[in-house]
Amino acid sequence: MLSVRKSEDRGLASFSWLESKHSFSFGSYYDPDNMGFSALRVINDDIVAPHAGFETHGHRNMEIISFILEGTIEHKDSEGNTKTIKAGEFQLMSAGSGIYHSEFNASSTEPLRFLQIWVEPNRINSEPRYQQENFGKNPGVTTIATPSGENQSFQIYQDASLHQLVLLPQQELTLDLDHQRSLYVHQIEGVLVVEGHKLMPGDGLKVTDQQSIKVLNNSQQTVLALVFDLP
Repeated sequence: MLSVRKSEDRGLASFSWLESKHSFSFGSYYDPDNMGFSALRVINDDIVAPHAGFETHGHRNMEIISFILEGTIEHKDSEGNTKTIKAGEFQLMSAGSGIYHSEFNASSTEPLRFLQIWVEPNRINSEPRYQQENFGKNPGVTTIATPSGENQSFQIYQDASLHQLVLLPQQELTLDLDHQRSLYVHQIEGVLVVEGHKLMPGDGLKVTDQQSIKVLNNSQQTVLALVFDLP
């Protein structure tokens, strides 16, 4: 079964320094039909004004992944990590037993845009961990996070995997699935066709009870999407 949620149906949060679109219920946005999907709890598409950001705040027992689309983040946390994360990079912060951090737009002139992703862990009160990497933009499927950290991917505490999907113009792939698991696709750039369903930027696709799906880029623009393999 395939179910599309259009970008314009996402929740919205607007402040003087932040514009955010929520794929699932978050903060003051509540939608009982979109509380998350399997272990995937949050996908927020955040645009942060120059030299603004999230003041120091805490998290517990959550795998928090950031994917920087435009600009640079300045990150500081209570584990002693002081980092800059640039466009094209991924960051994983495993909050575990508790961590405090701040995230700011490093530029005083240009906006910052990034995806903030939360995955509920299957291990509680673990030691907080930090990982950061640029996995490139190779055509096809690039694995970003796995339970084992195999092939230099991030290790997350959940029976879930995150993959980056890049399709060149006119490129087509078939993704083999376990029909007992769930798949979620978040479209970022270009137009992706999945089994006849056209995904525009910001659209999400829930996939259940499928043994494979065909993904196609029949446009002249490169496609970029995230694919979550979930329990």
